[in-house]
Amino acid sequence: MLQVKPRFQSFEDYLAYDDGSDKLYELFNGELIEVPPESGFNVELANFLFAVFLARVGHRRVRGHGLELEVHGEPKNRYPDLTIIRPEHIEQLQRRNTIRLTMSPPLLVVEVVSPGSVQRDRDYIAKRGQYEAVGIPEYWLVDPQRQEILVLALIAGVYQQAGLFTGQQVVQSSQFGAMGFTVAELFTDD
Repeated sequence: MLQVKPRFQSFEDYLAYDDGSDKLYELFNGELIEVPPESGFNVELANFLFAVFLARVGHRRVRGHGLELEVHGEPKNRYPDLTIIRPEHIEQLQRRNTIRLTMSPPLLVVEVVSPGSVQRDRDYIAKRGQYEAVGIPEYWLVDPQRQEILVLALIAGVYQQAGLFTGQQVVQSSQFGAMGFTVAELFTDD
């Protein structure tokens, strides 16, 4: 039996769709593209950061890979590896873990860069432009291949480098201050 993939005319149509699975999809030109699972190492790094932010902002404002962001362009949605939401988002996300363009943007998104030039370009160029366009105040790129964290801050509507951290440097957030861990601690096996 030939199964026809649904095609969506709007983001609202996509949001109303439920295929009965727990799969994550990006909406690209009206078609669903399944988001592949993250690598175990990327999940470990995101979990480390989850624990750090948990102590700073509380468990209700730290969201992992399942948070969906509506963005401009294609695809029309993204699933950051980690997101720090605003207090008003807690109630807004009760029914569906999706931040719409009509809502205030989250305070911070973090992407753990996967190996490969396509993935690097997606995180460093495409997602950067999309997150900038929706006004997310801070964007982190955690790069295991380079063993660094690039912190971008939105200044006058454009991302500017707020810090590039490596080795024994303590990571600094433009919004949350000194984070209390070094890049080396993030990437060690301890």
